[in-house]
Amino acid sequence: MGLGKPAGGYGNFFEDFHVGQEFQHSLGRTILEADNTWFTLLTMNTHPAHFDAHYASRTEFGKILVNSGLTVAIILGISVADVSQNAIANLGWSDIKLSHPVFIGDTLYAESRVTPVRPSKSRPNTGIVSVHTSGINQDGDVCVSWERTAMIAGRNSEQAAWEHPRPKVATSDQ
Repeated sequence: MGLGKPAGGYGNFFEDFHVGQEFQHSLGRTILEADNTWFTLLTMNTHPAHFDAHYASRTEFGKILVNSGLTVAIILGISVADVSQNAIANLGWSDIKLSHPVFIGDTLYAESRVTPVRPSKSRPNTGIVSVHTSGINQDGDVCVSWERTAMIAGRNSEQAAWEHPRPKVATSDQ
């Protein structure tokens, strides 16, 4: 075997998905104060509830609230290995719900359930996969959820045939 993907491939290909399939994604992620501050500043979100402890202490939450964009990004990232490692493109998100606040120190986990699955009408060896994904904190509170649709490579696609580059072998002329 060459230096390509491990036997069986990495991540799921279109053919691996079926309606009703459930994933409890394997990684959790604890939100640090630096994560929230950097993300908030990077995205130019100027709401002080995300970075001003004095201001945040006087809100209904009583402390800094994690930027909801960061919450979405982390849950999306946690789901990639199972849902979209072999995606050609994300096609859309809908029905994003922010159902519970996230605070610094919370640990987030994710789970997804496959909803519609169909072959692509325009691209051979690919399919369209939709999932419902939920982000859950350490106490079991669902903090965020959405519907997501992606175009996923099939096992016979060019993307599935990708191989890791091999190092150049030094010759005696070098």
